[in-house]
Amino acid sequence: MRYSLIIPVYNRPDEVDELLDSLTRQAEKDFEVIVVEDGSAVPCKDVCRKYAGKLDLHYYAKNNSGPGQSRNYGVERANGEYVIILDSDVVVPEGYLKAIDNELSAQPADAFGGPDRAHQSFTDTQKAISYSMTSFFTTGGIRGGKKKLDKFYPRSFNMGVRRDVYQRLGGFSKMRFGEDIDFSIRIFKAGCRCRLFPEAWVWHKRRTDFRKFFRQVYNSGIARINLYKKYPESLKLVHMLPMGFTLGVLLMLALFIVLMAVCPHWAWLPLAPLVLYCMLIFIDSAHCNHSLKIGILSIASAYIQLMGYGFGFIESWWKRCVKGESEFSAFEKTFYK
Repeated sequence: MRYSLIIPVYNRPDEVDELLDSLTRQAEKDFEVIVVEDGSAVPCKDVCRKYAGKLDLHYYAKNNSGPGQSRNYGVERANGEYVIILDSDVVVPEGYLKAIDNELSAQPADAFGGPDRAHQSFTDTQKAISYSMTSFFTTGGIRGGKKKLDKFYPRSFNMGVRRDVYQRLGGFSKMRFGEDIDFSIRIFKAGCRCRLFPEAWVWHKRRTDFRKFFRQVYNSGIARINLYKKYPESLKLVHMLPMGFTLGVLLMLALFIVLMAVCPHWAWLPLAPLVLYCMLIFIDSAHCNHSLKIGILSIASAYIQLMGYGFGFIESWWKRCVKGESEFSAFEKTFYK
């Protein structure tokens, strides 16, 4: 068998239904699907039964241990030459597996990943979040582009690995957040070939509201310092940009408050860069999404992405690098609800 698709799921039966339905329309047919129920209170077993005659589908239920360990659980039961990790909140286009097959036929790879897009059916908030996670004007600009095709760190929403490589490296660690980056770092350290497949993209719903999105990016900021403590060389300048942005915003707001008290006529000056950035995000997102409303929502989404990550990064740096505390994460009990 060529491919084993591993899908961990936690309380998302409706999303699993959409993903499985999209898999029935793949041009490439040499694959199996392994759904791992990670201790869900709302299971997707009945959804999986619907596809018993349409897909080579295997359903497993286990106690909650987080997405990383659930992926490992699925891979242990896989038969494919390659395992493809998908989040339950993605939907794949008809040519997804064919695009992977074409890339692997043209040039072998030990691991690979693909970009993501927003589907027309997504809510305006989801489209705004997708914009902020993929835009050149946020740190999302480093994701899923056509640069660094041969030096790409795949993320777990759309990630493939040779099964023998996966097993040799031990799969995902027990990190609750940032476990996909940790795995990607170990893949490179092992001397494996890891590439971006630009045409193997997926529609990715990400978070459905800004509160959940903040939880996601806040934990991403924390995870970056946790990763730095494990792999000091992994911390790059781009990872510190949200921290700089966050501190800059706080400084400008503080200057605004001071000037309002001592020199009100000039109080607007510190806010000018923030206003210009808002205008840039609005114009670009409104153009990309053909919607003024999404342009406005993208302003909020961009600030949440950068400052949520920045606050998580700062908190983790203070606790781990200054106070010497051990690895931690926030919103762990409610993040996937």
